[in-house]
Amino acid sequence: MGFGDLKNKTGLQALNEFLAQKSYIEGYVPSQADAVIFHAVGKSPSADLVHVARWYNHVKSYSKDFGSLPGVKKPASEYGPAGDGKNDDDDDDDLFGSDDDEDAEEVARLKQERLEAYNAKKAKKPTLIAKSNIILDVKPWDDETDMKELEKRVRSIEADGLLWGTGKLVPVAYGIKKLTISCVVEDDKISTDFLEEKILEFDEYIQSMDIAAFNKI
Repeated sequence: MGFGDLKNKTGLQALNEFLAQKSYIEGYVPSQADAVIFHAVGKSPSADLVHVARWYNHVKSYSKDFGSLPGVKKPASEYGPAGDGKNDDDDDDDLFGSDDDEDAEEVARLKQERLEAYNAKKAKKPTLIAKSNIILDVKPWDDETDMKELEKRVRSIEADGLLWGTGKLVPVAYGIKKLTISCVVEDDKISTDFLEEKILEFDEYIQSMDIAAFNKI
């Protein structure tokens, strides 16, 4: 029944064929069926199993919420093309029941209610804002450059998603010092190209700018 042993190639190929036209093991949203099969697969599948890889990576993003996903958890062998004695054509309705006598309008209502409940719960979760910590090396033209004014010009750059941190002067050679300054940026709003473009606008003070370090927070 089901996909067979999902630890070997045959079982994974069966799952790959099953997911060729489906986003989830059952129904239209992540459910306990996906959590069960996810654990049965156990690890990221090889790239040639494109449908399984796509499904695995998507379901993995819900791993912290597996306990609250809709549906009833069953053994892995009861899911899949032969699970519960169903045909492939019935799989899209697994989440909502498969009683042949169930009224189509009732199925549609249950489907809508569950989708709305799931989306409402998901909408309440705080959005994770991707941020990065960047350290910049800003170099002057020569040893006569006013480094305090240079740093002042750099810090004058303001933008939504940009927060300047500490800065210090680091000796380079022949009395020349560079400004090493950190900043925290929101990845969706501030790029390194933006920083370079804005900083190099002060070309009377600044010769060049380099990324000394770039780390995701």
